[in-house]
Amino acid sequence: MEKWFEKQSRLVQVLLLLIPGVNWVVEILVRWSHALNRGSLVKYLIAILVTVFGIVFGWIDLVWCLLFKHLIFCD
Repeated sequence: MEKWFEKQSRLVQVLLLLIPGVNWVVEILVRWSHALNRGSLVKYLIAILVTVFGIVFGWIDLVWCLLFKHLIFCD
């Protein structure tokens, strides 16, 4: 899911992160995919935090994605 998200245009990424319910689902899928592929403790902690507070992270990631073309801590 992480690679799929990164392949999308910036407009699609922003739209996915702009819609509140959708951004939570996208955050969970991308973060857990990233954590399972990378396997570090920090990635797992972020994935757990996103599972609980996904909408807040979604808004932060929306701004981060606009600035840097990837999710925060997902480079």
